[in-house]
Amino acid sequence: MGEPRWCLMLQVKVESESSPFGDRPKRFRLDGREVEIAENIDRWCGAGYCYFKVKGDDGNLYILRFDEQTRWELTMFQSPQAQALATQSHTKKSRVTMDSPS
Repeated sequence: MGEPRWCLMLQVKVESESSPFGDRPKRFRLDGREVEIAENIDRWCGAGYCYFKVKGDDGNLYILRFDEQTRWELTMFQSPQAQALATQSHTKKSRVTMDSPS
């Protein structure tokens, strides 16, 4: 069995702006701090909802979901620092396993 996966959607306050391709998030507020959207990376929509993959001015990646029923939610967060630490940790474990005598 793999590691457990957690799913937690957090409600966020998002300020959006209109563009030729529809509304897109400009900044959002989470836990009392404001994150400016530095880059809108991707967007995919379905019936009644739309996901936005964005990069914040803090360097982190986020996936925001807009739903006509529930409004805005944060569905994914990825920190480059945390990713680097996880990769380093995984590499060290792999080396120990590979270098260990059988």
